[in-house]
Amino acid sequence: MSRTIQITFDAHDPDVLSTFWRDVLGYVHPGPPGVDLAPGADPLAAWDDFLEKAGVPEDQRNSASALEDPDGVGPRLYFQRVPEDKVAKNRVHLDVRTASDLRGDERMAALEVECSRLVELGGTRLKRFEPEPPTSIGFIVMADPEGNEFCLD
Repeated sequence: MSRTIQITFDAHDPDVLSTFWRDVLGYVHPGPPGVDLAPGADPLAAWDDFLEKAGVPEDQRNSASALEDPDGVGPRLYFQRVPEDKVAKNRVHLDVRTASDLRGDERMAALEVECSRLVELGGTRLKRFEPEPPTSIGFIVMADPEGNEFCLD
C-alpha cells in the first residue's frame, strides 16, 4: 500500500518561508479549521484572527504554517518554527521542475527566467550547472530565504 507524504521544513519564520514556497510552487495556504474564507480573503490573516480568538499568545502565533497543492496532486508542505540555525548542506532537497521538457539553450534560458523570478521573491542563486550529456540536462542550484538548497530543473 502506498502512502502520502508531507514535507516538513524547520524554519525561523514559518510565515515568510511558507509564503516564499507558496509563490514558487503555486500552492495555497489553507484556512483555519471550520472557517470558510471569502474569495480573495487572506488565509494568513484568517489564521491570525483564529489564533487570537482561541487565546494563543501573539509570540506563539507564527510557530507553524502549511501549504497545499490547490489541485490536490502534490504533497502538503509544513513549516515549523525551531530555535536552531541551519548548519549544514541539506541531505534531501526539492527539485522544482520548471523546464523538464526542454533541452539545451532553450532549457537553460527558461531556467534563468525562473531563477530571476525566484530571486525577486527572496531566493538566492548559488550555482548553474551546464548540460553534460548524456547524464545531465543542466540545472540551477538555489536557496530559499532561510538557506535551504533546492534545484531548478
